[in-house]
Amino acid sequence: MKVISYNVNGIRAALTKDFIGWLKVADPDIICIQESKAGNDQIDVAAFESAGYRSYWHSAQRKGYSGVGIASKIKPKHVEFGCGIEDYDHEGRIIRADFEGFSVISVYVPSASNIDRLGFKLSFCDDFLDYIKALEKTIPHLIIAGDFNICHEAIDIHNPEGLKNVSGFLPIEREWMTRFMNDCQLIDTFRHFNNQPDNYTWWSYRQNSRARNKGWRLDYAFATYPMKQQLLRAAILKEAFHSDHCPVLLELSDLKKTGS
Repeated sequence: MKVISYNVNGIRAALTKDFIGWLKVADPDIICIQESKAGNDQIDVAAFESAGYRSYWHSAQRKGYSGVGIASKIKPKHVEFGCGIEDYDHEGRIIRADFEGFSVISVYVPSASNIDRLGFKLSFCDDFLDYIKALEKTIPHLIIAGDFNICHEAIDIHNPEGLKNVSGFLPIEREWMTRFMNDCQLIDTFRHFNNQPDNYTWWSYRQNSRARNKGWRLDYAFATYPMKQQLLRAAILKEAFHSDHCPVLLELSDLKKTGS
């Protein structure tokens, strides 16, 4: 079982850069997408179908903004659009697909360009933590993948000292990430396999940052503790160039497939 998460920074733009060709080669069973920036009626669902995927989208009410999706080769038993909190759901932040024996969430945590938006981001984070804790009572096998807009540790950012007062690496954000992982008993699957520095998933378009690898690790694939023995591999797919982010990959064993 291969799960990929990818902030595409606009699915329509990504599709013009041979996203579907890349998807066929990467060949995940499930892909979680963030920042689709398109209404459901603007997404080329047929292109995903041509590659063998059913796709489900939760778009923002605001045009050209936010939005998440899940595309899967396996037919879900159920798809949940949003988390039931209107302030977040109208921005298209969370979508969940339930399969036989496990569920997958694609999440796009808000960024915080100003102090007012930081408050919104932190409220989202706290409510999302509570949502996951409640969900785990009925769905213990859970994969939570997406763009969290937070670097957890100093190893996850290229200049931890210089960026310590910048949103995405603020102490309060990093403390929340630790609490999220501990309270929800989550494994950061990339760090489960790789403790090396200089592994990032987002680079600014400015100052040739990607070529210089001056990046941030903002994208994660978390798995709940009961899935630990099923984890096989996690990786950052730096060769994909459809966005200012790159995808993250998680491979697992022994997940039941149904309805494929």
